[in-house]
Amino acid sequence: MNYRTHTCGELRETHLDQTVTLSGWVNNYRDHGGVRFIDLRDREGITQIVFHPEAADAHAVAQKLRREDVITVTGKCIVREGGENPKLATGKIEVDATEAIVLNDAANPPFIPDEAEKVGEETRLRYRYVDLRRPAMQHILKTRHRVTKITRDYFDEQGFYEVETPFLCRSTPEGARDFLVPSRLQEGEFYALPQSPQLFKQILMVGGIEKYIQIARCFRDEDPRADRQAEFTQVDMEMAFVEQEDVMSVNEGLMRRIWKDVLDIEIPNPIKRMTYADAMNDYGSDRPDLRFDMKLIDVSDLATQTDFKVFSGAVEKGGIVKAIRVPGGAKMTRKETDALAEWVKQFGAGGLPICKVEGGTIATGVAKFLMPIAEPLVERMGAEDGDLICFGVDPKPATVHRVLGELRVKLAHDLEMIDPKQAEWLWVVDFPMVEWSEDKKRWDSLHHPFTAPNDEDLDKLDSDDHDTIASIKSKAYDLVLNGSEMGGGSIRIHRPDVQSKVFKLLGIDEEEAKAKFGFLLDALNYGAPPHGGLAFGLDRTVMQLVGTSNIRDVIAFPKTQNGADLMTEAPSPVDEEQLKELNLRIQLPVKAPTA
Repeated sequence: MNYRTHTCGELRETHLDQTVTLSGWVNNYRDHGGVRFIDLRDREGITQIVFHPEAADAHAVAQKLRREDVITVTGKCIVREGGENPKLATGKIEVDATEAIVLNDAANPPFIPDEAEKVGEETRLRYRYVDLRRPAMQHILKTRHRVTKITRDYFDEQGFYEVETPFLCRSTPEGARDFLVPSRLQEGEFYALPQSPQLFKQILMVGGIEKYIQIARCFRDEDPRADRQAEFTQVDMEMAFVEQEDVMSVNEGLMRRIWKDVLDIEIPNPIKRMTYADAMNDYGSDRPDLRFDMKLIDVSDLATQTDFKVFSGAVEKGGIVKAIRVPGGAKMTRKETDALAEWVKQFGAGGLPICKVEGGTIATGVAKFLMPIAEPLVERMGAEDGDLICFGVDPKPATVHRVLGELRVKLAHDLEMIDPKQAEWLWVVDFPMVEWSEDKKRWDSLHHPFTAPNDEDLDKLDSDDHDTIASIKSKAYDLVLNGSEMGGGSIRIHRPDVQSKVFKLLGIDEEEAKAKFGFLLDALNYGAPPHGGLAFGLDRTVMQLVGTSNIRDVIAFPKTQNGADLMTEAPSPVDEEQLKELNLRIQLPVKAPTA
């Protein structure tokens, strides 16, 4: 049986008078005086089919059709009798049916693809096979396909080999939790699903592959967010005999190719650079959104000239006071600014001091405490009448940066200060190599323990001085678009003596290092070249291209916020026999009795 000669998005005036066969789903149906009209849909588009009573057999079939039935129709391509439908690419023609065959009667669907927005996301995920029929979803998955093809073609042109790395790996519990897989043959032992191919791609560089690429599935047992899933896909690459700029240049070229081919948009060449220190100081974030201003301005020196203990006390304890100017923000009501004060508490703030600019000076909020510095404050902030000034204050500068960094983004969205067509690309470089953990009382890697320090900071690895260690910069770099981290990477440590010093700095002794990373340390001893790489999120890239803020929109079969697959009802219990084979026993926590 010939199911189709054309797709439902293909027919044009050039096909008039041709006999064609189309197959697809019934998108809609209408009766006009005995003439039956069917909108037939496949992934390429919609074609109107007309069934006249004169074609009795086909007309009889059409009378019984309902939405989402799967059919094949044969007929002649003719000029659309009711006039052109400019909303359809096929809007100038229709097919006069002479034959129709029902391939599958559809049960009454839980929702119609065209009306998916009227139902909750939970329903759409439970019946994902219906949701996937939406043109929007099919456009997204087509875009995802295009991105992966462009990526493979681009890296192939650059001389990269695509190499698959294992899914069943050794557990190295650093950072996010591993998904564990019990081994049947090695009793009591477990594999872990990879959080990334990091160690394997470094081994590939030692193995002389030199240029590696993989569109890799990765797994992290952490709470999903709007831009994160427990299983996700990243474009993973690594290169040997390179410096930082070489890796960044190759990945810039890829992004430039993707955005040009998919959206016909030119990305700046080169993409601007910003140091981590400048990003944190000016924007309170290592992934700053540059589509709007609202820089963080340090007013600590002015704050000490007042009797306002909230400000002066924080500075005396080694903290800082910074502020952002919100253009036109004075129109916000007391209720709205009070709500902001509550909102910032989730980021560690005690509250949100504010004042408004009126008549060239400050008013309302904490203005009465700041009158001695009103004039220099307004001048330093570059504030004008009608502006709102929001302050961040804390003995810990990191808290101030986080609070104001999050606040500036929220206010920019709430006050509609962002041009949706604007795109601001940025490389953030010169990340600190380590950060001090107050909870663990030790140094932690800011990226991962295989990131190389800057050459000029190598000698600092032997220091015992806290400030000296904190000043070590690394050869790490993140690519940011509109405040979203697209990807990140680094030049890796290729010398075993340097890797040992870094492990020691991180509190990983020789025995622990050998147990967790022995195969990598061994490899570094057998001729490891200088190498570096980057991984960027495929899911997040597609999110940017199609304009969605929900990662579940760009994955064919995503998980919910609590990690469940509603369609297949995973995770699920397993048979007792399966557990016995693995020598496992389930012991659920005892729930406290309810009152």
